[in-house]
Amino acid sequence: MATVMAATAAERAVLEEEFRWLLHDEVHAVLKQLQDILKEASLRFTLPGSGTEGPAKQENFILGSCGTDQVKGVLTLQGDALSQADVNLKMPRNNQLLHFAFREDKQWKLQQIQDARNHVSQAIYLLTSRDQSYQFKTGAEVLKLMDAVMLQLTRARNRLTTPATLTLPEIAASGLTRMFAPALPSDLLVNVYINLNKLCLTVYQLHALQPNSTKVRRDPCPAHCPPDGFGAVLPRTSGGPGTPTPSLHTWRWGSQRLEVSHVHKVECVIPWLNDALVYFTVSLQLCQQLKDKISVFSSYWSYRPF
Repeated sequence: MATVMAATAAERAVLEEEFRWLLHDEVHAVLKQLQDILKEASLRFTLPGSGTEGPAKQENFILGSCGTDQVKGVLTLQGDALSQADVNLKMPRNNQLLHFAFREDKQWKLQQIQDARNHVSQAIYLLTSRDQSYQFKTGAEVLKLMDAVMLQLTRARNRLTTPATLTLPEIAASGLTRMFAPALPSDLLVNVYINLNKLCLTVYQLHALQPNSTKVRRDPCPAHCPPDGFGAVLPRTSGGPGTPTPSLHTWRWGSQRLEVSHVHKVECVIPWLNDALVYFTVSLQLCQQLKDKISVFSSYWSYRPF
């Protein structure tokens, strides 16, 4: 019995020494690695005048789709804002070519990019608040920090990958519709948004229904859709919603009943957004790995606050 107790005590001493090394050395090594990765990610979101390297460069993106040539466009991105837009639309019914572009005095803020950058900055702040001289005393303290960092990184990733919802009337009321010169025709809606690593442009063509029309919605209204015919709910970004449902549907705008007759979507990959998403994924994996190591030790000392 004495031999067993001695062995147990020796094992406990070894584990305690390993855990002290984990808290005092490896945790800070992981925090430094996370800081380096996220600083690289934050450089991808550089805004005009926000850094020592000068204004963010303008990037031109040619939007297209392998399935249609109805819409073609060039969007100019500078930091988190669209500074220029040049769009051509071929009307399906008569092949008339429409051209519209941003007014010279206007820019459109892509709130998704701004929000993602802000969450990255907050994650970096949390990491730098525990510098090399800081001594972690318990595993629980490390877990709390990792949870906070992972929350910010998950929010940053979700702003780019998971748009919320917005109805078609809200698109019509969006400031984006007033950005163009010449003004958009009354039977067109336009939306620009981020989806994963892509910059997307969606054009909706509308058709006004006669007041006595008995036409009904072709697609069932979602459960969270207003019951007064406001139409399908679409993914939202603060700068506009995302991809629409492809089926035709009717909705109400003021005293008019409108039908979405055609939806055209074109897109282009933004390479630095792809980089940022990779950095988010790698950082989240590092956080989880450190949490797992802490949890292994906590299983040995259930009576201690790890």
